[in-house]
Amino acid sequence: MSDVFPVAQSPRPSRLSGPNRVSLWWTILKTALEERLVYRGDFALGTLMRFLPIITQIFLWFAIFDSIGNAEGDKASAIGGFGFREIVAYYLLTMIARAFSSMPGLASGIAKLIRSGEIKRYLIQPIDLIGFLFLSRVAHKLAYYAVATLPFAFVFFLCRGYFDGWPSPHVMVAFVISLLMGFGIGFFFEAAIGMIGFWFLEVSSLLFVFMLFSFFLSGHMFPLTFLPDSIEPIVQFMPFKYMAYFPAAVFLGKIPDDQLPTEMAIQAAWLVFFIVVCRVAYNRGVRRYSGFGG
Repeated sequence: MSDVFPVAQSPRPSRLSGPNRVSLWWTILKTALEERLVYRGDFALGTLMRFLPIITQIFLWFAIFDSIGNAEGDKASAIGGFGFREIVAYYLLTMIARAFSSMPGLASGIAKLIRSGEIKRYLIQPIDLIGFLFLSRVAHKLAYYAVATLPFAFVFFLCRGYFDGWPSPHVMVAFVISLLMGFGIGFFFEAAIGMIGFWFLEVSSLLFVFMLFSFFLSGHMFPLTFLPDSIEPIVQFMPFKYMAYFPAAVFLGKIPDDQLPTEMAIQAAWLVFFIVVCRVAYNRGVRRYSGFGG
């Protein structure tokens, strides 16, 4: 198929000045936030429904721990460092972490933009595609938590008996920072996968593999300390754990204070790594991209 016009060779759009750029990004964020608040009822109901599987998990893990005489949460017979009460608290916390780091439809949406040619409008206008998508996801998370705060608070209130109280202030700060960095890792990781659409027509199979690995290796299904000793160190080094397991482990005090700064630094390093990978993939992809049609 011959190129009708190579978008990568078209004149570059003029850059906006500092104040105009800030105004543009603020307008994009505000518009995206307003769009998502239209569906606040759906957000609230959907959030509440997501907590229903925890009931099944509570019964399942109660049966498991009851079989070893640990239904009361005796740490002497804990599994992988988690007693029954801690495992329930862990699942509740991973729901919060996954709500930050999960980016449904991001990679497939980017690949669709490339495949359909809609990405051209971001190449001829002074709007950065990655920045636009990032602000759209920020707006989505802000709208989600603005509406979902009450359902979250209600469920955590009912399950307050599974927690030993609030962590110390420095642990709480680390927990919040880990959630924010988990959001960044989740966004740039999946965006980088979407950029593969510049080289391959279809990325759905690769995305399925990514989601499969993410579900198991992030600790969303079970704590990573449940893994065999021969596998756990490898999985602990991967970036997936920072999407679910790590924030929950920080809150529950499973990360020793002397290791917490190192773990936070490693999470920050993974975030920078995926930012660079995403940017490099986008810039190189644009150079080889050619648009067809009007």
